[in-house]
Amino acid sequence: MSDEPLVLGVETSCDETGVGIVRGETLLVDAVASSVEEHARFGGVVPEVASRAHLEAMAPTIERACQQAGVRLDDVDAIAVTSGPGLMGALLVGVAAAKSLALALGKPLYGVNHLAAHVAVDQLEHGSLPEPTMALLVSGGHSSLLLVPDVTHDIRPLGSTIDDAAGEAFDKVARLLGLPFPGGPHIDRVAREGQVDAIAFPRGLTRPRDLERHRYDFSFSGLKTAVARWVESREAAGEPVPVADVAASFQEAVADVLTRKAVAACRAEGVDALLIGGGVAANSRLRAMAQERCDAAGVQLRVPRPGLCTDNGAMVAALGAQMVRRGRTPSSLSLPADSSMPVTTVLA
Repeated sequence: MSDEPLVLGVETSCDETGVGIVRGETLLVDAVASSVEEHARFGGVVPEVASRAHLEAMAPTIERACQQAGVRLDDVDAIAVTSGPGLMGALLVGVAAAKSLALALGKPLYGVNHLAAHVAVDQLEHGSLPEPTMALLVSGGHSSLLLVPDVTHDIRPLGSTIDDAAGEAFDKVARLLGLPFPGGPHIDRVAREGQVDAIAFPRGLTRPRDLERHRYDFSFSGLKTAVARWVESREAAGEPVPVADVAASFQEAVADVLTRKAVAACRAEGVDALLIGGGVAANSRLRAMAQERCDAAGVQLRVPRPGLCTDNGAMVAALGAQMVRRGRTPSSLSLPADSSMPVTTVLA
C-alpha cells in the first residue's frame, strides 16, 4: 500500500458536478456529471438550475467514482472541496456534501480555492510543479495571471480581467455567430476553416498607455463589441457573414493577448515555467501560440489535457493531496462557501 495520501475531491462551483480520487500525484478516477445541456436553451448557466442538478448528481457521482477507483469511502485519508469562488448555491451543495462525508467518516476536510485547484491539477499529468510557476487561468469566469511559489499557500495575483473573462467572450461571440452554447469548442472548431488575419480585431490593454496601468490585466469587452459591430455592419449591408473568418480572427486576438502577457510576465519575474489552465486552455489555437512563444522565450509550457482543463473533481483532489503532503492545517466543519474567495486564500 502506497504511503501517498488518498484524497477524494468535490467540485461544484458552476455547472459540473465533479468527484475525483487521487493518490499523491496519481489520478485514480475523475467522474463528472454535467448539467450543460440544461443550460444550453438559456444561452448561459442558470444558477438555480445548476444547484438543483448538483443535488441530484452528488450521491450517484460519488458512488460511481468509488466504484471506478476500486476504493471504499472509508479508505480515503481526506476530503477536499471547492469552497470558492463560484456560484453561491452551487458551492453550498458541494461544501455541505463534503462536510457530511468528513464528519461521517472522521476524515480531515480541506476547503480549497477553485483557481488554485486549476493550477494543482497539472501535477496529475506532468508531475510536481516547479517553484515558482507562472499560471495563466482562463475560463468562463476568470482570466488571471498568477505567480505561484507554492500552490498550497502562496499564490500572488499579477493580473486579471477588468471586464469580460475570455471564456465569457467566447460564449457571447458564439451567440452572435449562431453557434451553440458553450461557445468555446464551437468557435475552435469553426475557426479551423477560417483565416486568422481576415479581420483586424482589437487587442485590449496592449497599447503603451494601457500597459502602464494594466501591464498584466485583460479586457475582452471591447473585442466582443468590435465583433458585434462588424457582424451587424455586414448584416445591415445584406452581405453574408463569413463565420469561419470571424471566429478565427476573434480567437487569434484572444490568444495573442493572453500569451503575450503571460510570456512577458515570465520574463519579467524570472520564471521559466508557464502553466495554462481553465476551460479556455482546451482551445487549440491558444495552446499552439503559447507553445511557439514559450519555445522562443526558453520557457517550459505545461498544459493539462483538455479533460483536466475544464472544471472537475480531480483538480480539487490534487490540491487536497498536496495539502495533506505538506501538513497544512485542515479546515473546520464550520467551513463556509465563499462566492468571491480571493485567489490569495488557497485554503479556507
